[in-house]
Amino acid sequence: MRPRAIAVEPQADYKVLVTFSGNEKRLFDVAPYLVLPAFKGIKELFNTVHVAGLSIAWENGVDICPDELYYDSIQVSTLV
Repeated sequence: MRPRAIAVEPQADYKVLVTFSGNEKRLFDVAPYLVLPAFKGIKELFNTVHVAGLSIAWENGVDICPDELYYDSIQVSTLV
């Protein structure tokens, strides 16, 4: 089953702490994406990040591919 983002919290240095289904917490670094044209303006909107479908998005509609969000993030902990 594909992991689903169920909560997201903005962190320092343009990172987000994402809780996935199963209560797995992972840290995703958005900083490398900020140079991409699609992510223009995210710095100003960074704290508007929210869960959208299987993934996360910002107020302006920019989102991260759910697979990329999960597989390119670092596991922080798994809660029981």
